[in-house]
Amino acid sequence: MLEANGIVPSMRRKGNCCDNAPMESWVPMANWFHTLKIELVHHIAYPTDETARRDLFAYIEGYYNRQRLHSALGDLTPEQAELQAA
Repeated sequence: MLEANGIVPSMRRKGNCCDNAPMESWVPMANWFHTLKIELVHHIAYPTDETARRDLFAYIEGYYNRQRLHSALGDLTPEQAELQAA
């Protein structure tokens, strides 16, 4: 079905743990996607794509970048770290 719709699957074969590695580190912080899944996505059954998009945006822009402290950034938020670097 994926091939028929021009979509390339993210995993080549079942059970290959390395296939998901690029997704787990799709942003500079290697555990970001894992954190997103644990803190948000695994707790909600989204009724529509739009609901999921809205929730993800609110999580990323409203909480993750502006409120959540990151030990890799010296216990600053990404927003605070960017302001300090400017």
